[in-house]
Amino acid sequence: MNTLGYAPDFSLVSNAFGFLRFPLEYNPYTVDADWVITGVPFDMATTGRSGSRHGPSAIRQVSTHLAWEQFRWPWNFDLRKKLRIIDCGDLVFNFGDAQDMSNKLQMHAELLLSSGKRMLSFGGDHYITLPLLRAYAKHFNKLAIIHFDAHTDMHNSKSQYDHGSIFFHAVNEKLINPHHSIQIGIRTECNHANNFTIIDAEYIRRCDSNFLFEEVKKFLNSAGEVPFYLTFDIDCLDPSVAPGTGTPVVGGLHTNLALNLLRNLQFCNIVGMDVVEVAPAYDCSQITSLAAASIALDMLHVVVKD
Repeated sequence: MNTLGYAPDFSLVSNAFGFLRFPLEYNPYTVDADWVITGVPFDMATTGRSGSRHGPSAIRQVSTHLAWEQFRWPWNFDLRKKLRIIDCGDLVFNFGDAQDMSNKLQMHAELLLSSGKRMLSFGGDHYITLPLLRAYAKHFNKLAIIHFDAHTDMHNSKSQYDHGSIFFHAVNEKLINPHHSIQIGIRTECNHANNFTIIDAEYIRRCDSNFLFEEVKKFLNSAGEVPFYLTFDIDCLDPSVAPGTGTPVVGGLHTNLALNLLRNLQFCNIVGMDVVEVAPAYDCSQITSLAAASIALDMLHVVVKD
């Protein structure tokens, strides 16, 4: 009790720091939660414009504008009553040390997975997905990926720290099964011999949307019970709707189509997710950050299982 004579209802206490105002918990390993949000402020592996290290804070900040909806349209349930979600803040690593970041992110993920939790991570550049896949592969054995991007990130780079080479390394390390993996929105040079199924942006533009949804669903269903890791590089979207990114490519998806594609993944066994490459310094009126936060919110709705 306080001087006003009543016990405060702490469920009404809010903040603008956690994603969607979810509670902040800096020791997430022992807390009762289904999904843990982690920011990874890292952009040392970028080949374009730097600045995505500020992505996690920008996504969190703009997400407060999405927190007021009890039922997010077009879903018919309250996410907070279906999933226990916490935000553990940003990963701490030695400044300027890419290997230290990689080691600590993988260890963080392994600890969360071993305690029965799943992860939604915010980049940072797309390199962060590689240490996450290493942790996930240890826990689930080989995974398949659902990858939204303008680039395949399959470049055979001499550097192990390159956001454009992460799936080249993931395949070589046998972390993922490319035969059950799909890449959506690609519109840069790609090698179709890498065994990924590629649905490029031009095909999407010419395709009836309902046929596209069914085609993606049919392919993913063919994987059976394989667990999927879902990764969304914000440059999958066209720069007209998402200018705030390091390597923008014209001719991309618009937010409505991207969200509808995501919403049609509810049948998949998605065990991990990330949204990467938001670089707020190049953004306009926070539209890229808002797109990323909206995509992340729909991702969380997609993984709800009744």
